[in-house]
Amino acid sequence: MGRILTAYFSASGVTAKLAKNLAEAVGADLFEIKPEQPYTNADLNWQDKNSRSSVEMNDRSCRPAISSRVKDMGQYGVIFVGFPIWWYREPSIIDTFMESYDFSGKTVIPFATSGGSGLGDSAKNMQTLAKGAKVEDGQRFDGGASVSELKKWADTFLM
Repeated sequence: MGRILTAYFSASGVTAKLAKNLAEAVGADLFEIKPEQPYTNADLNWQDKNSRSSVEMNDRSCRPAISSRVKDMGQYGVIFVGFPIWWYREPSIIDTFMESYDFSGKTVIPFATSGGSGLGDSAKNMQTLAKGAKVEDGQRFDGGASVSELKKWADTFLM
């Protein structure tokens, strides 16, 4: 199976907390997907159609740059990929991440935070971008999900 990686993008810190709990639950390495140009509060204003996040999400080809790379993706067999739900799917920076590596033969498991929206087509979108990978459906969690709750969920993919 190889080692386990928990990679995540967090705009407000909620997904970061969840990702850290998940990494602890499964003994995974942790990698933060950081944008080269950090998002400001104005960038994240989903009610402003001209905000950076709105513009990115309205252009499916948008690929925000990431400031660093996973050093050796080849060592990982399972990659949990976390993000907040934006516009009923994964943020565009997750698309950048998925296109930046060869996921052939790997299992990718999305997990997300949201005020109530599900993952929508996130897994399907991620599968399209990660040729040769097995992308699971994943799950949305409340930001306060416990280590034990996350372990129980993650173990269904790891056994």
